Amino acid sequence: MSNFIINWWRSQQFKSALKRGDIRSAVQILQEIQKSGASFSWLEKLFRDKLQLERISQEYKRETTNLRKQITEAKESKSHLLLNPDAEFIKYIYQAFKLVQHDEYKLQVTGIDEPTFDDFEVRLVEYLQEEFSKIPEQQLVIKLEDAVEDITSLKIGKDPDYRFSLTPHVYFMKYFLENVYCLYLAWFLIYQDDLLPTKLNILDIAAGPGTTAYGLALFLQSCSSFFNIPQMHVSYYSLEKQDAFQYRGLQFWRRYIESRITPINTYFRFVTNDIFTWDEKSNNIPKKFFDFIVISHCFFADNTKRIQAHYIYKEIFADSLNDQGYVLLIIQDKKLFKAYDTVKLEDKEKERILVNQFIGEMGLELVWYRYLTSTDSRKPLSSGEFGKFAQETLPKQLQMSLILQQYLDQKYISCYTLDDYVILAKK
Repeated sequence: MSNFIINWWRSQQFKSALKRGDIRSAVQILQEIQKSGASFSWLEKLFRDKLQLERISQEYKRETTNLRKQITEAKESKSHLLLNPDAEFIKYIYQAFKLVQHDEYKLQVTGIDEPTFDDFEVRLVEYLQEEFSKIPEQQLVIKLEDAVEDITSLKIGKDPDYRFSLTPHVYFMKYFLENVYCLYLAWFLIYQDDLLPTKLNILDIAAGPGTTAYGLALFLQSCSSFFNIPQMHVSYYSLEKQDAFQYRGLQFWRRYIESRITPINTYFRFVTNDIFTWDEKSNNIPKKFFDFIVISHCFFADNTKRIQAHYIYKEIFADSLNDQGYVLLIIQDKKLFKAYDTVKLEDKEKERILVNQFIGEMGLELVWYRYLTSTDSRKPLSSGEFGKFAQETLPKQLQMSLILQQYLDQKYISCYTLDDYVILAKK
């Protein structure tokens, strides 16, 4: 039988199968026609194209289903790695700290988690008293005077040398509690936004005694009263010029934090280095490793130093922050505005522009920021007005005030105060 007759017969069979709705037979006959090398009729071409479109559509549906499954699995996996926000705990923090959100940036804070901070303050005072008891009284007076003169430079816009043996102790007495208070709230804001991992690697630049780690530890201590915290593992790298600060910070950590019922599983590594002698090629900080790089209050009053430091910070962020990581910056309002020769006013748009200019110098883009303030205004009160407001409104450091009166002749009761910009940014 000739090929022409065979091909004609197959085409008739194909038409008949389509009329019957026998798609399976039609597909089989079409494959036979294709194998024979015969040209397709217009109907056969149309059916072939229809089959191809159906196959592409099925592949697309399978691909879409697989992608949705992968996204769901990724979200579930991520949720297991994050400390999920608890509504009751968040409500407690807002009540305990008396948080008032005046606008999208300004957050007034006039309260505290008393059980956590009162215990912390008592233990810190006990540690300091024990340290001072080891030093003869006359030597103690001289050493404290030197340390106070050095660290008080902060109040007049100068950068301290931090070179005296008791400078870490005076820092503990005058600034540590407030700074831990601020870092506690910074970690809370990160947690509230569902951004706090249960396993996290932190680089703390100009870490001092480890204020960042203390703020996180106290925050997690508060969490544990409301829900069972999953196993937390923190790799904490302290980059600090003054080894005395690192030593005293670790000494008190072991005495207080590690004695808690639910301590954090924390790995400490100390790099004692001056950022101004930073060498990207020879430093031993891990590359692309950190989930958070924190700089708390280490922004220089001297303009030349500030510009140099910002360039170095930019290098460190680029080198050591992982691709999904965040940078947490905390800077006092006066220092931020003074650096750009700007007056602080009740103008949130100018404030936002200034914050973006500040982080832009370090190669960062803004995720969010909050102005944490004890008062309800961006405009500063006079010292007399603020002193009266603090004594009437803000939480007191009663135990610390006793040794400040005893050793530094302080005449007033210290309070927990805030005037800081907490900035979360990414590369």
